[in-house]
Amino acid sequence: MIAVLFVVALSGARAEPVTIVVLGDSLTAGYGLGAEDAFPAKLQMALARSGIEAVVINAGVSGDTSAGGLARLAWSMDDGPDLAIIELGANDALRGLAPEATYENLAAILQWLDDQEIPSLLTGMLAPPNMGEEYGRAFNAIYPRLAEYFSVELYPFFLDGVAANPALLQEDGMHPNSEGVDVIAAGVVPYVVDALKVGITN
Repeated sequence: MIAVLFVVALSGARAEPVTIVVLGDSLTAGYGLGAEDAFPAKLQMALARSGIEAVVINAGVSGDTSAGGLARLAWSMDDGPDLAIIELGANDALRGLAPEATYENLAAILQWLDDQEIPSLLTGMLAPPNMGEEYGRAFNAIYPRLAEYFSVELYPFFLDGVAANPALLQEDGMHPNSEGVDVIAAGVVPYVVDALKVGITN
């Protein structure tokens, strides 16, 4: 109902679909999946079912780190989208990169988006348990810190409801299958709605 009311309000202000760019890694790119099953495509369909007309652009690169996302940020946002979704950090944690470096890279991304007046939605990631408790505490704190500092919407854990569920994962046990992506997209939709409202009212 909230989404429908939002679309009614939005439709009076613009005649075209909202444009969303998802800047991410293999979880965005759709590793092991067809383009139609990747997160951006599934999110676009989920938004349509909620009554929100959107074009969701896939700016995911498999294997990318937060540093890689920062390096290609400007040209990825070249068309000036209505919303940027940032899904980065999983590969930083898998490689054991310093959490503070990940924080700084993501902070630079969010600062650039703020400077360009592009609203953003940050999706969180959790460190693998094998990295140890100390590393996990430092890494897992990155996303709430960033969301609070930059006052952006935060989807706390991108793989919420999917991680460690074999029925929703590919054989590698890390990447979601098509059904898993459906779960992620459904979870993210309300956060996209909130982030778009913030961007439009500001």
